[in-house]
Amino acid sequence: MRIGYGLGSLCTGTFATVPGLILLYYLTNVLAVSPALAGAAVFLPKAWDVLINPLVGALSDRSRLRGGPRRPFLLIGACTLPPLFALIFAAPPLRGMAAAAYVAALFLLAATAYAVFQVPYVTMPAEITDDPAERRRVLSWRVGFLGAAILLSGALAPAIAHTDGGTPASYRLMGIAVAVLLAVGMFGAWFTTRWAPAVARSTAEPSLRAQLAVARTNRPFLFLAGMWFLQALAVGVMLAGVQYFATYTLGSPAAVTPLFACLIGPLVLVMPLWTRLARLRGAKYAQGCATVLYVAGAAALALTGHVGNALGYAAVAVIGIAYAGLQLLPLTLLADTLAADTARTGKRRAATFTGLWTAAETLAFALGAGVFALVLALTGFRSSDADHEVAQPAAALTGITAGMSLLPALLAAASLWLLHHYREDPADAPEDATRAP
Repeated sequence: MRIGYGLGSLCTGTFATVPGLILLYYLTNVLAVSPALAGAAVFLPKAWDVLINPLVGALSDRSRLRGGPRRPFLLIGACTLPPLFALIFAAPPLRGMAAAAYVAALFLLAATAYAVFQVPYVTMPAEITDDPAERRRVLSWRVGFLGAAILLSGALAPAIAHTDGGTPASYRLMGIAVAVLLAVGMFGAWFTTRWAPAVARSTAEPSLRAQLAVARTNRPFLFLAGMWFLQALAVGVMLAGVQYFATYTLGSPAAVTPLFACLIGPLVLVMPLWTRLARLRGAKYAQGCATVLYVAGAAALALTGHVGNALGYAAVAVIGIAYAGLQLLPLTLLADTLAADTARTGKRRAATFTGLWTAAETLAFALGAGVFALVLALTGFRSSDADHEVAQPAAALTGITAGMSLLPALLAAASLWLLHHYREDPADAPEDATRAP
């Protein structure tokens, strides 16, 4: 069951990675869409998830469909998201505003299908076990598959897309390949979780306003969600900039593949170390360490143009070590916070809090691409199609490097203030800490 549930992260990791990594570049460098218009085409459909997530949560809570309140929604998402994703990159021969409208419309439909799958999926760990240790084991498998999905999709998608110089045909092939990966994870999670126990049932508030009202009663959750929003925004900005950084700073569009290998390669190796540190010193302490390491790596990345490409790869490897912690530890803190809320109030409100968490994460990643597009627009980046490469002004090259490095570093540094004010719950304390009498 743990492995089966984890398979769903092949979807969540891939859909969170590939559009953020490729879609903005696809619009500006293949379909000749201006940076500002491209940013809107990427941001608005994902921002829609913030509104649709509470509706999906409420529908799932009230569902009386055969198979339980969550699994039928996994199946609906699995049937709709893969073909919609492939169609995003199967645009007819359009350019400029027409191309942006086509991509935005398909991306909006895909984002809706993703919400139908993701919201019930994220809720399930709080409902299949009451044991915190078992819940952490379930989340560990989820994070493990998440890392595999990010590595596989982040390396595979650009490699296919840049075949034959990044033509529209190669992007169409990439869309089909990624759609297959999405289908494997989504159908796999739906099929295997039929054996998952149902020891609890949580319900979400029926509207975003009602969910926010509940969240205001839980200060630890507010600080934790705020911290994760800033960190997800930092990752989203960096993710949107990776392809531009590879092309214009490192000098080759294909450099995005080894960059991703440096970023995600350490994930499996260092994940047990972050888990051990959280067990010994507490998840909040480990989260702080991971955040500081991320800030240091992102700041060092800004020096790549002056020192050389080797520094860029090394800095991304440091970011990758930190990223392993940033993927695992916030989920651990969230699970502990939800358990503490249940113990304090006697109510199972995991669906409400996970719905808000998912909405904040989705908005942050969407805003990340929009923020990087704004940097491109302000620094004078010049769009082009696949057949005509154009020279970029020096200001645009500086903006690409700063947007990829210094801006994410500042956002992650700001999140440390919110983490500092997050109150540790008893479940988050180190195992071997000495308690006062």
